[in-house]
Amino acid sequence: MMNMENLISIPVLCAHYEVEMSFFTNLSEMGLLEIKTIESKQYIDSDAIYEIEKMIRMHQELDVNIAGIDVVFNLLQKIDGLQNELTALKNRLRLYES
Repeated sequence: MMNMENLISIPVLCAHYEVEMSFFTNLSEMGLLEIKTIESKQYIDSDAIYEIEKMIRMHQELDVNIAGIDVVFNLLQKIDGLQNELTALKNRLRLYES
């Protein structure tokens, strides 16, 4: 049995953030969100709430569609990867400088 403690019901999120169920379905179809279905009810992991809130803000405040959100999140992941790589290279360079 899955631990229900860390799960948030999608209908609860829809009501709280004033978004349609289709918003979450579309995010899931784009691979941006993992929806868990238990006894025909749909949930998301509470660990994903920070990312979801960013997506909802982009959608509601900036009028960015799902495809646009996908592009933004892919670019943010690439930037994060490049920053990690740069940090690792700087650390290696310090070894040779000292």
